Amino acid sequence: MSKNFTVTSFLNAKGKKEKITMLTAYDYSMAKILDESGIESILVGDSLGMVVQGYNSTLEVTVDDMIYHCRAVARGVKNAMIIGDMPFLSYHISVEESIRNAGRIIQEGKAQAVKLEGGIEVVDKVKAIRAAQIPVMGHIGLTPQSVNVFGGFKVQGRHVEQAQKLIEDAKALETAGVFAIVLEAIPENLAKIITESVNVPTIGIGAGKYCDGQVLVTNDLLGMYSDLSPKFVKQYANLSEVIKEAVKQYANEVKSVEFPEAKHAFSIEDSVLSKLY
Repeated sequence: MSKNFTVTSFLNAKGKKEKITMLTAYDYSMAKILDESGIESILVGDSLGMVVQGYNSTLEVTVDDMIYHCRAVARGVKNAMIIGDMPFLSYHISVEESIRNAGRIIQEGKAQAVKLEGGIEVVDKVKAIRAAQIPVMGHIGLTPQSVNVFGGFKVQGRHVEQAQKLIEDAKALETAGVFAIVLEAIPENLAKIITESVNVPTIGIGAGKYCDGQVLVTNDLLGMYSDLSPKFVKQYANLSEVIKEAVKQYANEVKSVEFPEAKHAFSIEDSVLSKLY
């Protein structure tokens, strides 16, 4: 990737039928690796509540958490577009608070856009945030912040009413001004219909191949998080085992005094040492 990926890049990619790549990052080192690998967009997801902070859901994540992690990611990125999640209750109370929190994620967190969950019911918030000159990404289907309403992490849109609502949600979000919409855990053919029904790109996660792009949680992709194993995740590496083996080897070498070796130590002149006694 030779130039910065932007909101316009998202829209152009859909027009050219070019798939969009997105992964999550929560820290400088991983963000730098993803950016240098050519990933076009990086989501600083509230999934950090689970894969970084160790909670059972994303509901405990705060705006301050998001700002902290967005800032760390921003330091490692040169080309990818950074999107920061708006966490639970950061856009649910009022339009004014929604604008304020979105603005903090952009101004303090150094993200280029925000993402919020929901369809028709959050259109007023989307319009207001957009009016504040902040790009917004939508997110429908399985919206993790609604886990208690859904009764768990379940596929959405399998029934006529649900499916029709998702199509209407996508159209409403497009009209409200989002530049892209995440479709999570919905049937592949429904995702195809939604993708063809809107002019903005759809980014799938558990929504099949017809979406305009794909996103995964990087910790899942690399085999670094095992508390949940969604069907839609493809594990491209098992870094958890690699890390465990490396750490075990380190511990064994410390115990056996194989590490550190001379090449890992610093020296001092004997003439200096002799003056210390």
